[in-house]
Amino acid sequence: MISVLLATIVDWEALLKAGIAALVAGVGVAFTYSLLIFGAARSLEASRDERSVEAAAFAVVAFVGFAATAAAIVAGIIVMTG
Repeated sequence: MISVLLATIVDWEALLKAGIAALVAGVGVAFTYSLLIFGAARSLEASRDERSVEAAAFAVVAFVGFAATAAAIVAGIIVMTG
């Protein structure tokens, strides 16, 4: 009797979809933010060693990480408010 009642109350498919979406979003945002940190740190290191081409390449990586992280934050706000 209890299992029938729980199956009716909880929409397991929607719960699974929400859990997967949260996992993907969490890992994705962490990855994009790590790109930002990695690119910025390596760019500064290359700049100190006067390797300007390498510093510029890592600065681009940092910018891509920043843009992706900012886009994920904006998308999250839009989803929560919409």
